[in-house]
Amino acid sequence: MEIVKTLDLCKNYGSNETKVEALKNINLTINEGEFTAIIGPSGSGKSTLLHLLGGIDKPSSGEVIINGKNIYNLKEKELSVFRRRNVGFIFQFYNLLPVLTAEENMLMPLLLDNKEPDDKYISEIVNILGLKDRLHHLPSELSGGQQQRVSIARALAYKPSIILADEPTGNLDSKNSKEILELLKFSVKKYNQTLIVITHDLNIASSADRVLSIEDGVITKDEKVR
Repeated sequence: MEIVKTLDLCKNYGSNETKVEALKNINLTINEGEFTAIIGPSGSGKSTLLHLLGGIDKPSSGEVIINGKNIYNLKEKELSVFRRRNVGFIFQFYNLLPVLTAEENMLMPLLLDNKEPDDKYISEIVNILGLKDRLHHLPSELSGGQQQRVSIARALAYKPSIILADEPTGNLDSKNSKEILELLKFSVKKYNQTLIVITHDLNIASSADRVLSIEDGVITKDEKVR
């Protein structure tokens, strides 16, 4: 069953002589539970596509449909709420709030919605990610691998149907990168989530169900890996 669909999705920056076509007429369908890796050279449009899929940026034209809903028909506040409840983001640079503990960062999406955490579910995530002894530490007191685990926990906390990850292992060593990949694969399988990852890491790409290659704002290859 399809969970994400784009129709003639375009994103331009600038105008006239300075116009840059970051994405050109992207038509894409991603099924529920699918692990998709997006690869391509720097500046190819990978991050732009991920931001449009997640409602962080707005397209110049075209549509993004998630769970049957055209998200760019929503008003700004509605889009913010929809994004928080349906999409979990994992960033390369973690994006943790430095004055909040690991636990507070993890629960932030729920707190913004005045939603009570599912204690059993949160406890399960904490145990899977190995964060039980780090919940009351500030980000500055955590290693890079631990900070990325907190960002994964934050992305999972609201039980979103879609996880979007932008170079989630880009700042980690090979050991931590492997562990983060295994944790992501385990969690999305366990909770039946859809995972879309931008990566330069061939190990991540080879572990995906599907690999999309993007160059100059165009999907040049769409390959089922498994």
